[in-house]
Amino acid sequence: MQPLNSLPKYNLFGVEEIGYKKARVVVLPIPYDSTVTYRSGTREGPRAIIEASRNMEWYSYELGEDISKVGVYTMDEMAPDLSSPRNMVRQIAKEVELIIKAGKLPLILGGEHTLTIGAAEALASIGKKISFIQFDAHSDTRDEMFGTKYMHATAMARTRELCKNVVSIGIRSMESDTNGGKNHTTYLMSDVHAKGIEKIAKEVAKITTDEIYITIDLDVLDPSEMPSVGTPEPDGMRFKDIVRFMELLSKEKRLVGFDLVELCPIPGMNAPNYLAAKLAYLTIGHFLLKK
Repeated sequence: MQPLNSLPKYNLFGVEEIGYKKARVVVLPIPYDSTVTYRSGTREGPRAIIEASRNMEWYSYELGEDISKVGVYTMDEMAPDLSSPRNMVRQIAKEVELIIKAGKLPLILGGEHTLTIGAAEALASIGKKISFIQFDAHSDTRDEMFGTKYMHATAMARTRELCKNVVSIGIRSMESDTNGGKNHTTYLMSDVHAKGIEKIAKEVAKITTDEIYITIDLDVLDPSEMPSVGTPEPDGMRFKDIVRFMELLSKEKRLVGFDLVELCPIPGMNAPNYLAAKLAYLTIGHFLLKK
């Protein structure tokens, strides 16, 4: 017997359970932050995003409809493999590959940015020739750090070895090799200021494949909007500009995967968690509810 008034379901967006088979989007929460080098706590990110999302309205005035109707299924949290970062990446790759082969769109909630390498390996293993679009304050292009090639600061170095090309947006902290050759295009934060998000979206549409994967490290946002990250960098992007980018690119590209990483919740501060949940919701809406 159900109570007359009950709390939303414990899953992303608090939607009614529809089952894995019927879902178009499969959410994979991964509470992993074993290679964090500054402020730890991103392991709490997935749970904080899910909790905040359960208090959202499903109707989106931006899109004029209920985004949750696309069909979202939330998996149980993936247990971290603490034996080594390489083994953790392998486990993520296996899980993401299963989701993609089932015809679903994987949405990874992190956790640290290392998780993106697992998604890149999964897509490469099944022969997907796609472009990765990275929103990030940091380039994450170190080849190795602290004796491993698999950690948050090497995420895009490994990814660009596996995919067609990488586009990075919002970068304002980097190593000297950020551009990484012909298959890596970088838009620094100064480029975002100079060109504006609409021009950048048009340029990105021209240089990327028809199918794309988007990874959002939440520290790409300005700390005034997103203080809840491990390494906040001043002079960042705005929520409205990222959403506008999604709106524009969704008209020309097919999204095959998406991750939202590096939320490091601050106790008692719920607004950043809600922002992350809303960003995930609107991204899904723009790409999966095309008119």
